[in-house]
Amino acid sequence: WLSLVPFTTSWMSETGYARVPTALYGMILLLAAISWTILQSSILRQEGERSVFAEAIGRDWKGKISVTMYVAGVLLSMLQPWLGLACYIIVALLWLVPDLRFERVANSSD
Repeated sequence: WLSLVPFTTSWMSETGYARVPTALYGMILLLAAISWTILQSSILRQEGERSVFAEAIGRDWKGKISVTMYVAGVLLSMLQPWLGLACYIIVALLWLVPDLRFERVANSSD
């Protein structure tokens, strides 16, 4: 999905951030987030519910908020593209803060 990001960003720019390109951009981000969630679930299934990985992931509130915000962004983009872009920016800012879950678990097991 990430390989489609340059196409959608270019399309948004060319069309002046029209509704459909902005919604498609959000859909690509949503599908990447869903792919990440599937990968994470597969690793959890392999490692087990009581693994260090499961402990580090915890409730994964950032992942859940991200998916929810992407869905909202896609829907809002069809009403007002700038609202959708605001949702995408919020997710980016959310992940700009370093995720220290794995470091905390690694340091606690030492």
